Amino acid sequence: MPRPIWTGSLSFGLLNVPVSLMSGERRMDLSFRMLDSRDKKPIRYERVNADTGEEVPWKDIVKAFEYDKGSYVVIEKEDIAAAAPETHESIDVEAFVDADSIDLRYYEKPYILIPGKKAEKGYVLLRETLKDTGKVGIGRVVIRTREYICAVMPEEDALVMILLRYPQELVALDEYKLPKGSAKDYRVAPKELEMARKLIESMTSDWDPAEYQDEFRERLSDIIKKRMKQAGATTKFEEPEHHEDAATNVVDFMALLQKSLDSNRRTPAKASKAAKKSAPAKKATKKAAAKKAPTKKAATKARKRA
Repeated sequence: MPRPIWTGSLSFGLLNVPVSLMSGERRMDLSFRMLDSRDKKPIRYERVNADTGEEVPWKDIVKAFEYDKGSYVVIEKEDIAAAAPETHESIDVEAFVDADSIDLRYYEKPYILIPGKKAEKGYVLLRETLKDTGKVGIGRVVIRTREYICAVMPEEDALVMILLRYPQELVALDEYKLPKGSAKDYRVAPKELEMARKLIESMTSDWDPAEYQDEFRERLSDIIKKRMKQAGATTKFEEPEHHEDAATNVVDFMALLQKSLDSNRRTPAKASKAAKKSAPAKKATKKAAAKKAPTKKAATKARKRA
């Protein structure tokens, strides 16, 4: 079983359901390396200065934004860290909307939410309620360092989280020259519409994704296997490690649901931030002491220098 991207919680109202975020897609693209045709050695890419042609070590490379052609402003690591969201281990559902109200162009990438131990009840509660109401949860999630908006929806026995594109990431339809108006405006005859309708009806069937395969990839895979066999190559596959989810406590869902309704709260994000701020002072003291105290390696180096 693949490793989770992160393990945290799915929160709505005052309810928190411990979950693991797992990838919902499997990229099947075949990747290639470029080789020197003369000796079949890999081609290496180097980081070079555009003016001098000299290789630049990683320690001397900085990130910059080109605000005008040839004009840059350097962005420090501290700047990026300051802009990054605080929370990295929660999906905060802020609202519920009708599933059919979301434009298909907003959907980007799927993930599967796996309930933690003893979290099945809250997981099923949300899943079945979304099925009954035809709603989708809209929230925010941080993956690595970027914050996304996302949709949480039921799919058979699973809760699926799909990343959504921001409005500014979509190209407005009116930016392109599209044929506006009705069929009559383009001299489409009623008989042509009827024939097109009958053709669509004759080709209508149930959606079965198993009927559609990447035939190009399959043919190319067969060619690669033949070449490997000719070259006498062998392959070895290792199963990824399986990581168990953290155990969680049983909670009173009825009480939490009633509190959420009474307080009309949508997300416990503020509460979680306050909890972090009120962490015991002992941890902070230990961290500060750890930073000040020199390590054994540092002390040894200091003695050698002396």
